[in-house]
Amino acid sequence: MSYIAKPKVHTPALTKNALGLTRRDYEGTLTTLCAGCGHDSITAAIVQAFWELEIEPYKVAKMSGIGCSSKTTAYFLREAHGFNSVHGRMPSVATGAAAANGELIMIGISGDGDSLSIGLGQFCHAVRRNLNLMYVLENNGVYGLTKGQFSASADPGSKSKRGVENTMPPIDGALMALTLGATFVARSFSGDKAQLVPILMAGIRHRGFAFVDVISPCVTFNDHEGSTKSYAYTRKNQLPVVAADYIAEREEITAEYEPGSVHHVRLHDGGMVALRKIDPSYDHTDRDRAYAYIREHQTRGEVVTGLLYVNEDQEDMHAKLGTIPQSLTRVPFRDLCPGSQELDRLQERFR
Repeated sequence: MSYIAKPKVHTPALTKNALGLTRRDYEGTLTTLCAGCGHDSITAAIVQAFWELEIEPYKVAKMSGIGCSSKTTAYFLREAHGFNSVHGRMPSVATGAAAANGELIMIGISGDGDSLSIGLGQFCHAVRRNLNLMYVLENNGVYGLTKGQFSASADPGSKSKRGVENTMPPIDGALMALTLGATFVARSFSGDKAQLVPILMAGIRHRGFAFVDVISPCVTFNDHEGSTKSYAYTRKNQLPVVAADYIAEREEITAEYEPGSVHHVRLHDGGMVALRKIDPSYDHTDRDRAYAYIREHQTRGEVVTGLLYVNEDQEDMHAKLGTIPQSLTRVPFRDLCPGSQELDRLQERFR
């Protein structure tokens, strides 16, 4: 696949942060995703978050697996380090990179297929280790690259474009992350940039595993009547299925609403999704209450968004393992390879 480079000429009117960088300096290549894809809105929010945090791009490592979501890493922070792994294996690659260089700011981009199916086991252990990584799950309920099969997050009763009904119960990423012990759990909507950007900024700064589940509409394979994931929980109008060989230009879906309120967002296909922004009095340090709160509003057909849970007291992987703070590339060779006698002494511990 070829990528088209963006022009490097910047207008003088672009605002610069304290580093002297504009938002354009945090972008990547031109997107090849479908026009109107929610993933591109997430990319814009990531660009905004890193720009506002005034982080030098070269200090960031961006990881991905396989899927439409995993193409996202090409579209932001072109001067950052990056690795595109095989399907579902991004967490182990990110773990290795973090272990070798604890100075890097780690961000992993994945999808509901990449994370909740083939990559589920690796995802669980990244949470268990409290890997210092912001894990963004771009959640659209389908496998976009392989023509719209149900993913593990698809709701029961939802229909594919071919009319096949899903009979499997879904895996809720946020509930699973809470159950596994993630120290930062949040959910948002790709069209609610006012909420998503601050969540991403908090996730980037969190020391430990920060899970951000983002409902991200798929304009090609989940934009039809009978779909219940991402585009519509309930529908008021019958609409024709979007033709696979033509994707019309779409405008970005945005949403602004007060904390504690429910906001109904009308989507490209005329459907509606109900978003509930958590109340300011919500206690995001109570894991059990967070789980119950999500389930309580799921029964009402509402998608709870906002910072759902955070634990700042638990040690991250580096602290648990007692690793050195600096990158291994900065450690002298004599310390990395102290000799056979030191190796024999260490091996005595395992006899």
